Amino acid sequence: MKRVLVTGFDPFDNEPVNAAWEVVKELGGLTTENAKVVVRQIPTVFGESISTLYTAIDEVNPDIVICVGQAGGRSAVSVERIGVNLSDARIPDNRGVSPVQEPIVPGGPDGYFSTLPVRAIVEAVREAGIPAEESWSAGTYVCNHLLYGLMHRLQDEIWSERGVLGGFIHIPFLPEQAVRHKNAPSLPADLVRQAIEIAVGVACPIEMR
Repeated sequence: MKRVLVTGFDPFDNEPVNAAWEVVKELGGLTTENAKVVVRQIPTVFGESISTLYTAIDEVNPDIVICVGQAGGRSAVSVERIGVNLSDARIPDNRGVSPVQEPIVPGGPDGYFSTLPVRAIVEAVREAGIPAEESWSAGTYVCNHLLYGLMHRLQDEIWSERGVLGGFIHIPFLPEQAVRHKNAPSLPADLVRQAIEIAVGVACPIEMR
């Protein structure tokens, strides 16, 4: 059985909740035919988000890592293709830090591609009647920061030799958040949770005997 680490961020930008954590926390202990899910909350803080994720990876020793983040304004579950080596904040993080055009890893590659089966996840989520899309930009805030940091860590020999997969999924506001933002799209928590469960299932196909 594969171990799947799923993470979600704490609230930021004066929101009382973060859609990502509200959904992810309900997945803790989920067991499928081929996977056991462990969840962790990640601070919406440059630097600290990556170090918290690395500690979780060391503790859980996962086969797959799926990080989930809130993207207010998006109307579909967005499976990210790439994280870029750039932090450029439009608003301060939860520690008041606002990096401007700073590399995440000085001297690191310009970008890392997700190793999740992105297209297959999107197709499976759509087949379940849930809006989903492939995304080529995770932005330049803490979500992209975490995605790049994750994929950089998975280049380490201990993880790359095991073939540990990793990637990032953005989700829309929940309805209770969207009512506070004019014309903001949203998706109910139960549908988003179903989408993440589908992503876990696609990333961990049942092994035929």
